[in-house]
Amino acid sequence: MMKEFIENFAKQFEYEPAIENKENWYKAKKFLLCGMGGSHLQGDILQMLNPTLDFLVYSDYGLPENIGKGRLIIASSYSGNTEETISAFKEAQAQGFPLVVSSVGGKLIELAKEHNVPYVQIPDTGIQPRSALGYTLKALLKLTGEEDLLVEIKKLAQSFSSAMFEQEGKELAQKLSLKIPVIYSSRKNEPIAYNWKIKFNESAKIPSFLNVFPELNHNEMTGFDVIGATKELSGKLVILLLKDANDHPRIQKRMEVLLRLYKERGIQVEVKEFVGENLQERIFSSLILADWTAWYTAKEYGTEPEEVPMIEEFKKRIV
Repeated sequence: MMKEFIENFAKQFEYEPAIENKENWYKAKKFLLCGMGGSHLQGDILQMLNPTLDFLVYSDYGLPENIGKGRLIIASSYSGNTEETISAFKEAQAQGFPLVVSSVGGKLIELAKEHNVPYVQIPDTGIQPRSALGYTLKALLKLTGEEDLLVEIKKLAQSFSSAMFEQEGKELAQKLSLKIPVIYSSRKNEPIAYNWKIKFNESAKIPSFLNVFPELNHNEMTGFDVIGATKELSGKLVILLLKDANDHPRIQKRMEVLLRLYKERGIQVEVKEFVGENLQERIFSSLILADWTAWYTAKEYGTEPEEVPMIEEFKKRIV
């Protein structure tokens, strides 16, 4: 099922979101998205698409302190039953913040209907939130009034092809076999690196970690200064470097130098460059490559790429 959704991902951009209870929709200029896991990925991507927007992402219970009045709270839970996001909804109501909801259903949609809160109900196709980014991003663009971006994103339904990246993902999965991926990117591309990480975690069911330039040059890289006693540890890792021609020139220089240092120490490094004619294509081409790589990695290990049984088990234990 997941393979089919990866193949047909571009069709999600045809989705036309509609705001229910629109008469109560607050046209804000500043926003706070409250969501966990795959339910805040669309907020991370929006920050990349429009870095001038006053937009914050919060992943915890309730609301952060001192966020100021007039900020639109976006309660985002794909399932609609995420307890942290439900607590944010209730806290926003208690404090009198303007509020909207994005979900496929569940408790959040029930609360939105009960309290006449504006909401976008995302199509329930049965996929995991990490695989529904086209739907959730378009819903978010609608709720934040980003109409120009909605028009641009819709064009990807015709211009974007997931199939172009399948073979590359399959080959990369083979190179990562029996290794723990550590994803590196620039700070501005951290949302992409994070997407790669969670797709390895959730789809392939393997450990994966990330860090960003230039911060990692001040700490993490010293953990890869291989000596005899640590060679076995370093040998279990592979660096996946996400290169962007639009990164700051000094970031690009740091990447080049670190790549050489790591290779000199026998550390495996795989480089993937962003491709595409515009920012949207560059973002989603990398994300689809991540999907294919994680899917083929799951096949390599014989893990089930769709479901997340450990998360479900955890939820039952904390009731």
